[in-house]
Amino acid sequence: MAPDVSDALAERQKVHNFLNAARSGNLDIFTKLAAQLDNGKGLAKAVADVKDANDRGAFHFAAREGKTEVCKYLLEELKLDANVKDGDGETPLLHAARQGHTATAKYLLEHGADATIPSDLGSTALHQSAGMGDIELLKFLLSKGVDVDSQSDAGTPLIWAAGHAQKEAVEFLLEHHADDGQKPIQVAALRGNRMAVEVLLPVTSPIDSVSEWTVEGILEYMNPETSKQQEPANSSQEVNVEKDSNLPRQDLAAVTPEAKKKAGEAKSRGDEAFRREDFLLAVDAYTQAIDLDPTDATFLSNRSLCWIRLGQAGQALADAKACRLLRPNWPKACYREGAALRLLQRFDEAANAFYEGVQLEPENKELVNAFREAVEAGKKFYGADQTKS
Repeated sequence: MAPDVSDALAERQKVHNFLNAARSGNLDIFTKLAAQLDNGKGLAKAVADVKDANDRGAFHFAAREGKTEVCKYLLEELKLDANVKDGDGETPLLHAARQGHTATAKYLLEHGADATIPSDLGSTALHQSAGMGDIELLKFLLSKGVDVDSQSDAGTPLIWAAGHAQKEAVEFLLEHHADDGQKPIQVAALRGNRMAVEVLLPVTSPIDSVSEWTVEGILEYMNPETSKQQEPANSSQEVNVEKDSNLPRQDLAAVTPEAKKKAGEAKSRGDEAFRREDFLLAVDAYTQAIDLDPTDATFLSNRSLCWIRLGQAGQALADAKACRLLRPNWPKACYREGAALRLLQRFDEAANAFYEGVQLEPENKELVNAFREAVEAGKKFYGADQTKS
């Protein structure tokens, strides 16, 4: 191998190891690897200059994984910029908030991180914490004077909380005077997010133009075809969705083209990371895609598979269930749920999920085999339990 090629590969490996050390949070290894990167221009500059293909540096990776000690070293020892942005305009604070690392996010906020800096699509730490249902961080952010109605391409924090079915966060934001004029329940229904509608129904005042104030009634009303059918029946009362609804017309467009484009780019990064078997990085990329476009079940399916590969069955099951809510008749969603349940050793439920997939696609050999294997595994598992007892 030519010297220049081998040198380039060695340098690439060095960068990979360094960013992985930031992610793992081992400060001793991280500082040793950082010292190796110093090219004479100073340690701080050397560390700040190391980035991945999406312009994410050690600070972003450490914050994303909740490695507060590494963040502390970068801020207090190397004096790096607390608000450095990656290729998507996201700061370390945004990464910490999106992954639910409350302690790390609070540390960053107390040491120079600006809570009002948005990503390229307008989301702030408040949006991310609302989507995560992180009440502690929501309280902290609002105490710092962050606008409870901050806008983004995917709506306000209240819309984010509703879209992610975070009931406590919805109630908390409403208690702190979030503007419910945008009717998060309407946005959730328009996106087909049944879970969010179920969460929001008890905390939302009935809308006069919705004749049946139930989960089914709201979902049907927000379906454009159903709405058109309802208009003649209500014409004598001059009910008009655009005039009477408090939901601005731009929010009825569930996901903007720009958000869809960014979501697709995030998915591509996730696919790339998955092929490299960097499942944590893939999870992060798919999470970005979901935040940008919560209507695409593929993102949830892909993230569920990553959780399976990481052995995190609970997260895998949550994503699989959300995926099935979005696309009830998608065989792959059934497979994802079955795989997660199988990992949890809930073989009866796994078999049911696989069987439901087989009913949707009888020729799918993967589903058929998975169903049979789950049944057999269940017999052995429960048989062993009975023998022990």
